[in-house]
Amino acid sequence: MKIVVVGGGAGGASFAARMRRLDDKAEITILEKTDETSIASCGLPYFVGDVISDRENMQVAKLALFKNLFNIDIKLNAEVVKIDTENKAVMTFSGEKYEYDKLVLSLGAEPFVPQIDGIENMPHFVLKHLADADKIKAFIKQNNVKSAAVVGGGFIGVEIAENLVHLGLKTSLIELASQVLMPLDEDMVCQIHTEMKNKGIDLYLGDGLKKIEPQKVVLNSGAKVDAEMVILAIGVKPNTYLAKEASIALTERGSIKTNEFMQTNIADIYACGDSVAVKDFVSGNEVMIALAGPANRQGRLIADHIAGKNPYPYNATQGTGIVKVFGLTAAFTGNNEKQLQKSGVSYEKMLIWGNSHAGYYPDAKALTIKVLYDAKGKILGAQAVGSEGVDKRIDVIATIMRLGGTVEDLRDAELCYAPPYSGAKDPVNMIGMAICNARDGLVKPYFSNDFSDMVVLDVRPEAVYNQEHINGAINIPAGQLRNRLAELPKNKTIMVHCFKGYTSYVAARILLQNGFDKVLSYAGGWQQYKAMTK
Repeated sequence: MKIVVVGGGAGGASFAARMRRLDDKAEITILEKTDETSIASCGLPYFVGDVISDRENMQVAKLALFKNLFNIDIKLNAEVVKIDTENKAVMTFSGEKYEYDKLVLSLGAEPFVPQIDGIENMPHFVLKHLADADKIKAFIKQNNVKSAAVVGGGFIGVEIAENLVHLGLKTSLIELASQVLMPLDEDMVCQIHTEMKNKGIDLYLGDGLKKIEPQKVVLNSGAKVDAEMVILAIGVKPNTYLAKEASIALTERGSIKTNEFMQTNIADIYACGDSVAVKDFVSGNEVMIALAGPANRQGRLIADHIAGKNPYPYNATQGTGIVKVFGLTAAFTGNNEKQLQKSGVSYEKMLIWGNSHAGYYPDAKALTIKVLYDAKGKILGAQAVGSEGVDKRIDVIATIMRLGGTVEDLRDAELCYAPPYSGAKDPVNMIGMAICNARDGLVKPYFSNDFSDMVVLDVRPEAVYNQEHINGAINIPAGQLRNRLAELPKNKTIMVHCFKGYTSYVAARILLQNGFDKVLSYAGGWQQYKAMTK
């Protein structure tokens, strides 16, 4: 059996290695249009910033490994320019022809670069391939660059901005939307914005790139940003022109359509990776989600299907991701509020501030978790931000979500506990308990900073209240509340807040059981309020 793989990225390489393990006799050829394959693409910003200093470490699997261990023939600089579906062959730019019995397309996605007025006035770069990183590093070193502008606040934009700061460059980040990292909701990403500003990045949010002048980037607002170079990280688009010319079905946005076994509408042609449309795990909508994990799993799935070894379907993409931003980490899974609203999905939410490990053990770090769920308790999405323990909490929630679990499963999850690693009630348990309390009618959480027509009740100690508090807030420390109920009106909504949200829950229960029926508890407490108002 002759198998041709177009593209040597995550999906293509994963397929080829798995296919060889299943069939040692198949003739497998990978055609890669660049001079690199199986590159650690997600590590490119850190290679630019010299966090990863050894270029060899960026090569996940060497060519010799593919050839000697897997007996896979990789052709570099072999750009495929045509797929002949009738004669089952592909042709390269150099005129070579490769026949196939099965064809796997791992075409990937390419950086989106719009037409920019004056782009010729300043050195500009994208970051997709190792060669791109080489060019950026060389330019910075050879020209002793001191300032740079990054356009785009997605993963690559945020990560490359951080790494330019590591190199000592004065760095500005420009994002047309009102926030960076769109998978996060505004009440979670606010901590990321603060961290970036504190580390010296000039953030220009809600402002787009208008034109480029020598040594200046001009924004839609008229602001001018000093820069000696520009890195364009505006986004990616599926690289599917080959598929389109071969009459392979595409979505309106240009992604390749496949069935649950990653088969296209053309017989014996499969597709995987960033160029493929997938079903959103929550909404069921057809979406493009460019992540290495799903690409690898899709490649493996295709190999199993071709080999007939217990083939199984691809069961949608959750969109689970994580990103480091200086001293903070942000992670997420499933849908955020904007996605749910766009899909017309009704949801409830909960947000808590907890600790990365037991508070009495030294160096516990703040950890914020947010969970979105529906009326039946089904988990629709989750986000977390903190400096420690973020990854494992979102991994746990993502796993429970993938297995069809509910918010009750968060409450009941039996997780590792020792003081250096967690509390007896892990933050995953705690947010499950908080949600269950709300679903049982024990408390009504509040998430907005609009306190109009409310009595704001601050139940923190008086000394803490005196240091700083919400304008107009009344202070009755929680321990005194039962004896001072007469000071509060029963005909108005009382919004209770404490430091993190737990004591305000206790205070709300006191009020609700003493004749106050319009009581709200501020989710995340003073810490969340401060994070959102910095």
